[in-house]
Amino acid sequence: MTLRLQDVSKSLDGETHIYPLNLELQKGTMNVLLGPTSAGKTSLMRLMAGLDRPDTGKVYWDGTDVTGQRVQARDIAMVYQQFVNYPSMSVYDNIASPLRIQKKSSAEIEAKVGEMAELLQLTSILDRKPDQISGGQQQRCAIARALVKDVGLVLMDEPLANLDYKLREELRSEIPRLFAASGAIFVYATTEPEEALLLGGNTATLWEGRVTQFAPSMEVYRRPTDEITARVYSDPPMNFMPVRKEAGALHFSNGQSFATGGGLTDLPDGEYRAGFRAHHLEIGEPTADKLVFDAKLIVTEITGSETFIHVEAAGERWIGLVPGIHAFEVSQHFQICLSPENIFYFDQRGHLAGSSNSETGQLRA
Repeated sequence: MTLRLQDVSKSLDGETHIYPLNLELQKGTMNVLLGPTSAGKTSLMRLMAGLDRPDTGKVYWDGTDVTGQRVQARDIAMVYQQFVNYPSMSVYDNIASPLRIQKKSSAEIEAKVGEMAELLQLTSILDRKPDQISGGQQQRCAIARALVKDVGLVLMDEPLANLDYKLREELRSEIPRLFAASGAIFVYATTEPEEALLLGGNTATLWEGRVTQFAPSMEVYRRPTDEITARVYSDPPMNFMPVRKEAGALHFSNGQSFATGGGLTDLPDGEYRAGFRAHHLEIGEPTADKLVFDAKLIVTEITGSETFIHVEAAGERWIGLVPGIHAFEVSQHFQICLSPENIFYFDQRGHLAGSSNSETGQLRA
């Protein structure tokens, strides 16, 4: 079972939403579409579903051309950020409705509805109508109705965005397990790199209607093929600074230099852009194995147990994410550190030229 998009593109009112692309999704896989708002995630999902017909190219389902096939005839289920439920039906009947259309037995319907209700914490409100429950409960009802169907393709467009943090975390861990067991192809759209990492599977990064990379999620995160992909898979966006490779060393704009080694030994001499993620900036005592920058604080954002710091350093504006709550003063000067092993190097065309990145263990976006 495969879903294959071949040279597919889509424009609307003269504006290109999806540039020609090729993508193949396999049975039993989790596939995350990651990109900012207006990157093309929803447009791509609509082409997959058959809600829109591509201007060019073909859509194949298990080797069969389904490009012109109506969405009702396809083996799919869909969930949107804005929940859709039948207002006259109870929560139980909303979840059971696709099973009744499939003419399942009463016992099977009861068992499957019960399973979904327990997973999505709806058991206590199965007899209520949608207008008698909260917005978060209505979204969970819509998700349950999609998950209860035994279909080959499930499309979810930011389905957890309106749910509370605790329930989002629970569902993020349950959804991959559920679909791995079902054997369905699962496509999940999100703007959040952290969510893509938690869901696992494969990630397709999107930027302005183009798929910039498609590979296992950890591979895309650890080795983005270009600067745009690195930006998409970093939240806050990746920080950058100029660097020059010359005579076996990397020379940074603040006068510091480091000898190249490992994966950077064969990096040609020339000008590059060094990129690093916010949580790799450190505040503390400088050490000989780290780059050290004089920084001026622009603003801080405290988020519970962590602090975002917006600074000016090395002639650039950077964002750092440091553990703990820090009561810095605006315009305060201090030193920040960066380990060279956490830097990506991009050439003048924006392509990844090299990296000595050795990030292991728990990843964060």
